[in-house]
Amino acid sequence: MEEMQSAPRYQRVLLKLSGEALMGGQGYGVDPRMADRIAGEIEEIHGIGVQVAATVGGGNIIRGISISAAGMDRVTGDYMGMLATVINALALQNALEKRGVFTRVLSAIEMREVAEPYIRRRAIRHLEKGRVVVFAAGTGNPYFSTDTAAALRAIEIGAEVILKATKVDGIYDSDPVSNPAAHLIEDPTYQEVLEKGLRVMDTTAITLCKENKLPIVVFNLLRHGNIRDAVLGAKVGSTIRA
Repeated sequence: MEEMQSAPRYQRVLLKLSGEALMGGQGYGVDPRMADRIAGEIEEIHGIGVQVAATVGGGNIIRGISISAAGMDRVTGDYMGMLATVINALALQNALEKRGVFTRVLSAIEMREVAEPYIRRRAIRHLEKGRVVVFAAGTGNPYFSTDTAAALRAIEIGAEVILKATKVDGIYDSDPVSNPAAHLIEDPTYQEVLEKGLRVMDTTAITLCKENKLPIVVFNLLRHGNIRDAVLGAKVGSTIRA
């Protein structure tokens, strides 16, 4: 295990959360207790001076690609999925602000009554002022996943790493839930992820990160302290880099 640093290795990070992460033990929607737990871990790294941005998926409410497969127009389904991410972003904002962490939701789809419109310079300014920024509504375009939105926003704001929270301990060569013999791959390259079709983030997101040399740390959200340890430089989960 790498020696943990006393100061954060990364000064500006983007945390990629799935919508399912907010469900907790529920089968649908947002569990306020889980939102509070995630907010607590964000508060912890924010408190040591790390600038934190986050994106949240919408799969706990609706997944555009799934309902399009069931017969709905893909574009309509994707827009519905984007709106679900706004709901989740507001839930995370509420949990953070209950803890006294100033938070701003920036939406790629304009809805001024509930969120600020996404403007890159404004997002960076919020981070510099010590606010947590939650990006919502993906890229604002259909056919682009929240993985791609996370990679794009991370690059735009100059984040040093993407912290991708999952339900498993890192990147495996097969599904560890269904295959107990699945092997953990600790330090794959972008090219290895693409060539082997490792199911981490979609191809567009991985390619964006590869072209911009943006590392991705994939870790288990359910293990308390993993976000802090990753930010401090401890060996956590799997790290994708060149």
